[in-house]
Amino acid sequence: MTNNSKPYFGQNFGAARPGALSGFQYALRMPAAPQPAALPGDAQGCNAQGNQWMHAGRAADAVRAYDRAIALQPDYLDPHFNRGNALLGLQRNEEALASFEQAIVLSPRLALAHYNRGAVLEALGRAQDAADSYRTVLEIEPGHVQARFNLGCIHLALKQYAEALACMDEVIAYAPQVARAHSNRGVALLRIGRSREAIAACDQALALQPQCAETLNNRGTAYLQLKNHKQAYADLSESIRLKPEQAQTRQLMATLLKDYKQYGAMQQQLEKAYQLAPDLPLLLGELLHAKMLVSDWHRMQEGVARLGQAIVERRPAAMPFHVLGMLDSPGLHLQAARNLAESDYAAQPVLGPLPARAPGGKIRVGYYSADFHAHATAYLMAELFERHDRERFEWFAFSFGPDSQDPMRHRLQAGFDHFLDVRERSGEEIARLSRDLGIDIAVDLKGFTQDMRFEIFSFRCAPVQVSWLGYPGTTGADYMDYVIADKVVLPPEGQAYFTEKAVYLPHSYQVNDGQRRISGRVFTREEVGLPANGFVFCCFNNNYKILPPTFDGWMRILHAVEGSVLWLLEDNPAAAANLRREAQARGIAPERLVFAPRMELDEHLARHRLAGLFLDTLPYNAHTTASDALWAGLPVLTCRGQSFASRVAASLLHAVGLPELVTGTQADFEARAIALARDAAQLQGLRDKLHAHLPGAPLFDAALQARHIEAAYAAMHERALQGLPPEVIEV
Repeated sequence: MTNNSKPYFGQNFGAARPGALSGFQYALRMPAAPQPAALPGDAQGCNAQGNQWMHAGRAADAVRAYDRAIALQPDYLDPHFNRGNALLGLQRNEEALASFEQAIVLSPRLALAHYNRGAVLEALGRAQDAADSYRTVLEIEPGHVQARFNLGCIHLALKQYAEALACMDEVIAYAPQVARAHSNRGVALLRIGRSREAIAACDQALALQPQCAETLNNRGTAYLQLKNHKQAYADLSESIRLKPEQAQTRQLMATLLKDYKQYGAMQQQLEKAYQLAPDLPLLLGELLHAKMLVSDWHRMQEGVARLGQAIVERRPAAMPFHVLGMLDSPGLHLQAARNLAESDYAAQPVLGPLPARAPGGKIRVGYYSADFHAHATAYLMAELFERHDRERFEWFAFSFGPDSQDPMRHRLQAGFDHFLDVRERSGEEIARLSRDLGIDIAVDLKGFTQDMRFEIFSFRCAPVQVSWLGYPGTTGADYMDYVIADKVVLPPEGQAYFTEKAVYLPHSYQVNDGQRRISGRVFTREEVGLPANGFVFCCFNNNYKILPPTFDGWMRILHAVEGSVLWLLEDNPAAAANLRREAQARGIAPERLVFAPRMELDEHLARHRLAGLFLDTLPYNAHTTASDALWAGLPVLTCRGQSFASRVAASLLHAVGLPELVTGTQADFEARAIALARDAAQLQGLRDKLHAHLPGAPLFDAALQARHIEAAYAAMHERALQGLPPEVIEV
C-alpha cells in the first residue's frame, strides 16, 4: 500500500514546556516576596512580585511587574526571561520571542533561554529557526534531553527522517524510559521503509505506554506496509477504540479495508474521517474514490467540484491517480501531481551528485515496480523484457512487491539479467544500490499508483529517470526526466502539462505481450448469464471508472437498441446493486445489466467472443482491458478526451488499424454504438479488419516495440553522457 498518512509526533514527554514556571527563575530559586499594595521600588523586588503573580495565574500583572524591573535595571537577566514565560501564557508569542532573545543577549550561554526561544519559534511556524535554537542548547548542554527530543520532532515534521532517527536514538540513550522517543523512532523508521525495525520500536514504546493510540496507529501502518493485514487490523482497531476522534487512523483503516475489498466499510471509515478532519491530506480524494468503487454517486458532482478547487489552491487533497478518474483536465492533473510531489516527495540531495559515467560498455537499464507477478503490468510487459537486446544493454529489475512465486513471477525472473528483491530496503537504500550498480536509466513503472515507491527517484537513483506505463499522467516532479508516450495520448500541445520531456514512440506507448494465450473454451450465453438473444455491449473496466455521464450515455444506447444488454465486470456486490438501481432510475430494466465475475485471464479473454462491442469509459479509458478486448478480436469503441488517461484506447485503436472507432464527442460515441449494434454487416467488417490486422499489428509486436524503446533509451543515455538536459525525443 501507499502510506499517505501523517505520523504522530509527541512534542513533550514530561519535562516542562516553555511558558511553565520551571524555567530560569526556578534555577535561580529566587525567594518569593510578600505581596505589597504597589510594585516595589527595586528591580529584584519587582521580579519576585512578578513570579508570585505568575504562580497565582495573573500573567498580565506579572508582565507589568517584569516591565518595571527591566525599567529599573535593563541589564537584569531574570525579568527578561520570566517576562517571556508570562507572555507565552498570554499567547503573545512575538513579544515572548523578543524577551527570550534579549535574555540571550545578556547571557549567551543560557541554555534555557535558547530552549524557550526554540519553542516559541515552533509555535510561530518557524521550524528551521527553532531547530537552530535547539542545536545551540545542545552545544551548551549536550545532555539536554528535551531539546534533543524536540529537535527530532522538527526533523520528523520536515521529513528529515535520518536526522530524526539519530535524535531519537540519542534521546533513548539518555532516557530509555521515554515511550514517545521509541514511538517517534518507529515513525522515522517507517518513513524510510524499514518497517520491521519500526515495529520493534513501536513494541518498545507500547511496553512503556500500552494504551497509546498514536503508537498503535504507527505500528498498524508498519504492519500494513508489510501486508500483514491481521496484525494491522488489530492495531488500527484498538487505536480507533482508544481515540475514536482520530481521523488519521480511520483513513489508514480504510486503506486496509480496501485491500480486503470491503468497500462499504471502507467508505464508512472515510466518511467518518471526513466529518472529523475534512482537510486531512488526500482524504477527500480517497473518499470520492471509495464512492466510485461502489458506484455511489450521491453528491458526487459536488465532491468533485470541491476537489478541483482544493487542487487549484495547492492543497494535497487527493492522490493524483484518483484525480485522473474524476476530471478530464490536464491542468488539474499536473497541479495535483505537483502538490503531492512537493509535499511528500521533494528532491532529496543527501546522496550527493551522481558520479560521472564513462562512455562505452553496455547501457544499464533498471525497471522499478511492485508488479513483477501476476498483474496487469506484467501481462503487458513480459515479452518485452524477454525480447530486449542484451548485446548493447544490461537489464535490471528492482522488485518491491510480493514474492508471489506464481508462473508469471518465474517468467519475469528469467527475463532479466539481474532480478533484485528490494522489498526490505528503504527508498534511500534502493537509490544507493542503483548508483552502486551503475544504473544509467531508471524506469518507474508505478508512478502514483498502489504500492508505489516514488521516493526512490527523489534521491536521484540514476542519471536518467523515466516514467512509463503504470501511471498515465505527469508525476509533477522535476527530477523525473522523461515520460514514454505517443502522439495520440500526448499530442505536442499537451506537453505544457507535463514536467517530463516526452519520448514519442512511433505507434503506441503501450507495450503488449503477443504470446498471451486465449483459452479454447467455448462459452455459451447461458453459462455466463447472458440472454439467449439480443445485442451484447460490454465493458470490463474496473467499476470505479464508471461515472454518471458515461453511464447516462450507456443507458441511452440501451434505450435505442431494443433487447440489448450491457455486460460489466462484477468487482463487488455493492457496485452491482447500485448500478442496477441507477439503470432502473433511467428507465432501463435492472436485468439488462449482466455482471461477469473475475476468472483466469485465458478464459476471460475467451469469453469476449460473446460480446458484440466494447464500450469505453471517460475520463479514464480502458487500458489493459482495451488491449485484452482487441487481442480477443472484439472491437472497442472509445471517445477521446483531453488527458493522457482519456486517450489511451484511441492510441491502441490507431496501433491496430481501427482509427474509425475513435470518436470525438459523447454524441458521436452514442450514435456510433447504436449504428454498429443495428448494422451486423458493418460490425462484422470491423471484426474482420481487426482479425486481419492483428498478426502484424505494432501493438502486439513486442520485438518491434523493444527496438523502439531501446532506441529511445540510447538517445536519452547519449544526451546524459554529453551533459545535455532532457529534451523531446522522437523515435
